[in-house]
Amino acid sequence: MKAVVITSFGGPEVLRLQDVENPNVGVDEVLIKIEATALNKADTVQRKGSYPPPKGASPYPGLECSGIVEAVGKNVTRWKIGDQVCALLSGGGYAEKVAVPSGQVLPVPPGISLKDAAAFPEVACTVWSTVFMMSRLSAGETFLVHGGSSGIGTFAIQIAKHLGVRVLVTAGSEEKLAFCKDLGADVCINYKTEDFVARVKEETGGKGVDVILDNVGGPYFQRNLDSLNVDGRLFIIGFQGGASTEVNLSGLLARRLTVQAAGLRNRNLENKAVIVSEVEKNVWPAIGAGKVKPVVYKSFPLSEAAEAHRLMESSKHIGKILLVP
Repeated sequence: MKAVVITSFGGPEVLRLQDVENPNVGVDEVLIKIEATALNKADTVQRKGSYPPPKGASPYPGLECSGIVEAVGKNVTRWKIGDQVCALLSGGGYAEKVAVPSGQVLPVPPGISLKDAAAFPEVACTVWSTVFMMSRLSAGETFLVHGGSSGIGTFAIQIAKHLGVRVLVTAGSEEKLAFCKDLGADVCINYKTEDFVARVKEETGGKGVDVILDNVGGPYFQRNLDSLNVDGRLFIIGFQGGASTEVNLSGLLARRLTVQAAGLRNRNLENKAVIVSEVEKNVWPAIGAGKVKPVVYKSFPLSEAAEAHRLMESSKHIGKILLVP
């Protein structure tokens, strides 16, 4: 098969489409002929050498895909050859085929094309596991998501609004903020021209929000704490701005704040299977009802993976970028 290989660590130009061995399919795995995969920020970090795949995972980038089941391991009972599916991967999405544990496979949501289904597994599993399963965001609460126009952000806005949450977002341009507004965001803050802490306080009557989803890390840590309500929860899923900072911890005690952080890729198979099952139970019906739609900015052929990475790193896109074999 063909796959996009990281030929050495560096810029987008190190990505090359090459002939590689077909994946082996384990007894508990499903082989998927890939229709599409979606880019994630983690792919660009892996390309630079800072985010190696977990032991035993495919060396090729790509943390989600959609496609058609081509083979199943002998212990697999739910899936059969010909099924249209999408899947959460530990790697290997930038290829024509991928082997994936059966517990990380999902049916294509009703009403969604096979290609667009690739835009859902990573964002749905990330947002549901962090904001809802761990931080327990619930109806009537307020939620701040940084990077509202990203793949994570566009999904988080829609699912939170569907569940009766008031949503505030930050983004870096008026175009992105307008898009977030159209998706249902209640308050849209331009982080380049406004102090998001002051705006959050203003919009919440001085209280702050209940939950924050943050991918910036260090530079936002103190400001995020300052933006939280009593019993507020900060969930960190990335360090795009850096991993270190100085912080005043007094607010943690005074307002009983919780700070959590987690990634998906390095969780064990059992943990991922639980998350995928919860996503199917809680998120798939919302997609089927048209309350959450895929937001796809552009698709590239696999051979243009480098160009897709350049677009992602330019931050000009809104929503997801797809690669199609």
